[in-house]
Amino acid sequence: QVQLVESGGGLVQPGGSLRLSCVASGFTFSSYAMSWYRQAPGKERELVATITSTGASANSADSVKGRFTISRDNAKNTVYLQMNSLKPEDTAVYYCKTVVLVGSKRYVPYWGQGTQVTVSS
Repeated sequence: QVQLVESGGGLVQPGGSLRLSCVASGFTFSSYAMSWYRQAPGKERELVATITSTGASANSADSVKGRFTISRDNAKNTVYLQMNSLKPEDTAVYYCKTVVLVGSKRYVPYWGQGTQVTVSS
């Protein structure tokens, strides 16, 4: 079965950095795009960044552009989110997500359990 396990969250001061990791299993990781989302208290979940299956292309939300970088290591079945110059408004639970073709018929979204990032002095 598909599993996504995030790690790397924590408490960091404004201006600090964190690197999140998401280890995937149960599907052919190198065949699928991966995304990071986040959800702050009282807000809707929002897309942070997406990377293609090969890692050749990536996009990020305007709110994190220039500060966050998504990358992947297909040999390790892992996607990363490097977060620099963190701001209090980046405080949220961060989730990784993929959408996998199941049974050659339908695409199913899968989410990790999330990792908490808190930016505070």
